[in-house]
Formats: sequence, structure tokens, C-alpha cells
Amino acid sequence: MNKIALFGTSADPPTAGHQTILKWLSEHYDLVIVWASDNPFKEHHTSLENRSKMLHLTIEEIDSAQDNISLCQELSDRRSLLTIQKARNIWQDGEFTFVIGSDLVSQISSWYHIEELLSQVKILVVPRPGYGMLESDLDALKNLGGNFSIATLNAPEASSTAYRLQGDHTVLTPAVAAYINQQNLYEKNSELANPNLEATIG
Repeated sequence: MNKIALFGTSADPPTAGHQTILKWLSEHYDLVIVWASDNPFKEHHTSLENRSKMLHLTIEEIDSAQDNISLCQELSDRRSLLTIQKARNIWQDGEFTFVIGSDLVSQISSWYHIEELLSQVKILVVPRPGYGMLESDLDALKNLGGNFSIATLNAPEASSTAYRLQGDHTVLTPAVAAYINQQNLYEKNSELANPNLEATIG
């Protein structure tokens, strides 16, 4: 039975931090399935299509001997339960782990049909700098039937917000920075992605 990590992200844009998480997952699971998602609790600053293309570029830049990371945008759904059901229809013999950031632990109990979701997958919580986890939130997840673990990963402090609000282009990977410049995304910050980089993304 293949161990499959399901990692949807609303990353806007994807950063070096997301790339680090993907590489770590590829070293701990047989298959890592990734997609760009819309988070109903967040305001998005560019389209789902653009975020999916940037995520694809992020994956392409990863130097992984496993070569086991796949972008499956067709899994994307605003309701995570429906995403999981789609995945189970494709990989019928998979053992699934649903990956979330520590910033989502406090809200997961309010997700659509959360108890049914937790009955179908394990949960892996990836710590994010600046987003601690309260014992009460972890207890609530456990009381809902959640079988969860916390990743032994220290992801770099490279947030999408730091780029959008502060123009910190150091959090971006080269291919994503080039795409942002080419597509003129994020308005003024697109000029900061890497002012000396020629747009070469086709």
C-alpha cells in the first residue's frame, strides 16, 4: 500500500518555504500529490490558474532523487472532503495523509463534514513560523477522531505575505519570480520579485 501525502495549498504566491515542505514530504512518502486551492477563509490576490502554474514551477525546481511529486490540479475543491474523495477514486489502494499548516489547526474543526474527513485520512501538521499550536486546538482535533502527527520539519520563514506586503523577493524561487514579472502579478511587488531577472517562462 502506497503512503500518499495530499498537500493542497492556497499559497499566493508559492515560496521557498513551500518548496522545502514539498521536498521533505517527498523524502517521507511514496507519493506527494499537490494542487493549488482556494481557501474560503482567505482573500486571494491572483487567480487559481496563476497559483497552479507557479506551484508547477516550484515543483520543477526541486532536485529530488525520488521524483515522486505530482501536481494534480483536478483534485482542487473548496471542500477538502471532496478533494479526498477524488483522490481515493484515483489511488484506490493508497494510505492517505492530509497535510495542513499549523495555521489551520484552529479552524479545522469547522470544516465541512470534518468527522467524515478525519475517518478517511491521517493528518500531518507542518509547523509554520509565527503560528503556534494550542493544546486546546489539538485536543479538539483528537476529540473529533483525528489521527494526527506533527512533522519534524523546521520550514524556513518564507511567507507569501512577506512578499505581498513587504516586497521581500528573497522568499521567492527564481522560476516563480520570473513568472510573476512576466505576468505582472501582485502589482507593485512584481517589480520587486527580481528586478534584474529576464522573464523566460513560456
